[in-house]
Amino acid sequence: MKKRTKIIILSLMIVLLGVTGYLNIALNNSAKQTSTTVTTTSYFTSYRNDRESTRDQEILYYDAIIDSASSTEAAIEAAQEAKLDLIATMEKELAIEGLIKAQGFSDCVISISGSKINVVVQCKTLTENEVAQISTIVMEQLGTELKNIVIIPAE
Repeated sequence: MKKRTKIIILSLMIVLLGVTGYLNIALNNSAKQTSTTVTTTSYFTSYRNDRESTRDQEILYYDAIIDSASSTEAAIEAAQEAKLDLIATMEKELAIEGLIKAQGFSDCVISISGSKINVVVQCKTLTENEVAQISTIVMEQLGTELKNIVIIPAE
């Protein structure tokens, strides 16, 4: 082989090595960004799925008590009341989640437990204005005080 041919082949191999290194770095950075998005999305999806399956189970328990021939009138009445309370809570959470998303947040989940309300919003950080918007929505919809609301950003 001529010296010139060897130099051209060697030069092309060096260029290919450089392109391979660049693509490796670029694809790894892309994979890291995608995995963060997938993790966040899967958190919100997972939370909703867990919440839904737990509530479905609770409704089945209440229905079993209501339909049971051995249940007392007091137990049936308590189960019906608890079931209606659960359904009302589900409706409130859904409404508040929709209102918060309408403010421009990509996703959020609400958890109402007694007088405590937890709001997890998909974002890196929250400004004071965003916290005020979310708090106002929750307070207006639930008639609760600010001290009962916890707002958590989740990326």
